[in-house]
Amino acid sequence: MESNPLRTLHAYSNFVQEAVTRVSVHHSTVSVWSDSKYTGIVEGEIFFSNDFRLRMREEIDFDAGLIISYGYEVYRGDELLYRYDDIPHPNEPTLASSFPHHKHIPPNMRRNRIPAPELSFTKPNLPFILEEIGRHF
Repeated sequence: MESNPLRTLHAYSNFVQEAVTRVSVHHSTVSVWSDSKYTGIVEGEIFFSNDFRLRMREEIDFDAGLIISYGYEVYRGDELLYRYDDIPHPNEPTLASSFPHHKHIPPNMRRNRIPAPELSFTKPNLPFILEEIGRHF
């Protein structure tokens, strides 16, 4: 596999497939597809054996080797526990350290945000997200 799996549809599809074959993953509906050689979409859900669920969407620029947009939501059953997104909040100084990456947490998830320095546009975020969910096992 290439050093940066964000460079090709094939490499990133294999990367995601390997990530979702972890022991704790019950099943997955995640798909990776593209309608051009330059961009791709990753979308679906990963279901874990402990009733956790990850809903994810990524847009990838294969030419640049970058994630250009993402959203990750983590549930236990039907309860949304937290979510990550890259929507900029430039007027919120507490998020400056990881701008624009941040995590929405309870209470009032819409407004309660903390920095998410572990997330990136230049490397896959899925390993960190899966490791974070794995801490609940």
